[in-house]
Amino acid sequence: MISLARYGALLALPNLKTTIIASVIGRLPIGIAGLAILLLTQSASGSFARAGATTACYVAGLATVAPLLGRLIDRRGPRVVLLVCGALYPAALVALALSILASAPSWISLPVAAAAGASYPPITVCMRTFLKRRLGEDALLATAYSLESVLIETIFIVGPMLVAGFVAAASPAWAVAFAAACGALGTMLFLRSPPLSDWRVEPARGGRLFGPLAEPGFLRLLSVILCYSIAFGLVEIGVTAFASEAGVPALAGLMLGIMSIGSVLGGLAYGSRGWHVPLGRQFSITLAVMGAGIAPLAVVAMPWLFAAFAVLAGVVMAPALTIQSMLVAKTAQAEHSTEAFTWSATGLLAGVGLGLAAGGLLLEAGSSAAVLATATAAASVAAIVAHLFLNNN
Repeated sequence: MISLARYGALLALPNLKTTIIASVIGRLPIGIAGLAILLLTQSASGSFARAGATTACYVAGLATVAPLLGRLIDRRGPRVVLLVCGALYPAALVALALSILASAPSWISLPVAAAAGASYPPITVCMRTFLKRRLGEDALLATAYSLESVLIETIFIVGPMLVAGFVAAASPAWAVAFAAACGALGTMLFLRSPPLSDWRVEPARGGRLFGPLAEPGFLRLLSVILCYSIAFGLVEIGVTAFASEAGVPALAGLMLGIMSIGSVLGGLAYGSRGWHVPLGRQFSITLAVMGAGIAPLAVVAMPWLFAAFAVLAGVVMAPALTIQSMLVAKTAQAEHSTEAFTWSATGLLAGVGLGLAAGGLLLEAGSSAAVLATATAAASVAAIVAHLFLNNN
């Protein structure tokens, strides 16, 4: 059952609503850019392998640079980082779209894709650090992170549908341009929100070169995140391939959006109540259910039936992201908060990138069914790793 009482109490906190609205605009590219780049490259080159590689470079760029940006925010605050990224990100996205449309060679388009990912404004980790500081050990922290996950999943509903609209009406290139505009506008609005003006830099208590990576348990958590996020990347390219095999490429955005509807419902349910099962055990159970939910997608052939199973497959995705955030908040020290969240995002995005690249290679020799079956295996392995590594958390 879903109860909205906790969410009402959370949103009653001063200044939170306006901050959330600004952050959502700035984070719309999360649901738009990856799929738009994938479809634009595939339509321009005719190759799923090249499309997967380009999208993977975009994700890899973000994953590689994000921890450095997180450390800068922990040491200097977020304002300068957000200002620079808010300018560079849209410029890099537009340059990427132009290079793809001009049929530029891979040695040009792939580095530009990586640069676009590297300059993505780190709004999400700023929000999660802010929520951790604002709520501390409050029971509303789980609700806040659930709301964050639900918002991200809502973006994954709206974003792919917008991409589908752009593809049907014009071209994936317009979707890339729209993502660039949202990134610039949202970052500027977020910079004007009250939490940014009151941001407090935590004093460093030690000169740890590896930051949160030196903290007990954090590397184990990252290994689980990497495993299950590979399934995310495989699902994204597997669903895109299913739509292409069905003869309706624009259906990819709709299918991914439908999957996110299930995720939103699951996220709202998770955050609306308290849970007494340890977080590590919650994580392993959730990931096992995720694997079981993806499995039917590998065997169904009719689009309407695929859509129905896509809703069920998505139910535990937002709760998995929420539990991940709670484990990061529990593990990381205050002086490394933002960097810890960026490392968790890096693990997530690195896994998505690996999944996209592996899915592209699988599609060269197989079908969407093989990709989705591999996604089932990746989620199941993640559940086992979580059980072995995080059972005491």
